Formats: sequence, structure tokens, C-alpha cells
Amino acid sequence: MPRPLGELEDAVMTRVWEWNRPVTVREVLEDLTRDRSIAYTTVMTVMDNLRQKGWLRRTQEGRAYRYEAVSTRAAYSAALMNEAWAASDNPAAALVHFFGMMSPEQREALRDAMRIIESGDPSGPGEAEGR
Repeated sequence: MPRPLGELEDAVMTRVWEWNRPVTVREVLEDLTRDRSIAYTTVMTVMDNLRQKGWLRRTQEGRAYRYEAVSTRAAYSAALMNEAWAASDNPAAALVHFFGMMSPEQREALRDAMRIIESGDPSGPGEAEGR
């Protein structure tokens, strides 16, 4: 089960998921520096750590690497929710509290998801968009 991503790991993965294409360290660095001062080697280290953790894969292109996401943000979020739910000593109560915190739109999305699960469609909605 995945651990939650750290703040910088999440910032890197957000870009990789949003861009939905192989990216270089330089591209991620240039986008990150719009919000913060950060070194190339820091971004390189974070991306290599994410590769070692299984979140990114890389291919060599000349002297640089291109990184791409191994799975979608939706799959990551689902794994975190599953891990939190599994850690509860009372899973039914945890679900009741979780559902109680949902907005009407989120409850409607839950109903849609249940209809998809019950129909046997393994891909789910918007899997390509969830990357």
C-alpha cells in the first residue's frame, strides 16, 4: 500500500499526471520554479526516488531521462482511501463518517461509481482523464 506522497513528491507527480506525457527533470524544474526556489539536483533526486518507489518509470533519451507516471492520480487516491479504511478498527463506522462528510456532488459520484462496479466495467469513468 502506498504512503502519502510528501509535499515536493506530490508537486512533481501533479505535473506528471496533468501533463500526461514523458517529462524531463528540466521541464518539471522550470514549472516548479514559478512557485518556489529549488535546485535541479533536488528535483532530479525526488524524481529518482519516485521511480524507485514505483510511481515513475524512466527511459533514456540522449544524456537525459524522460519520466512518466506508472499509474493514475485516481489509482493513487483510491489506494490511499483503501489503506485508511483498512486501518480502521470499525470499517463500517469509518464509512458512515466518510459518507457523512461528502457533498451532494460527491455522493452522486459515489452512486455513479457503484453503478459502474455493479455493471462489471473494470475501467471506470474517466480513467484516461484521471492521469
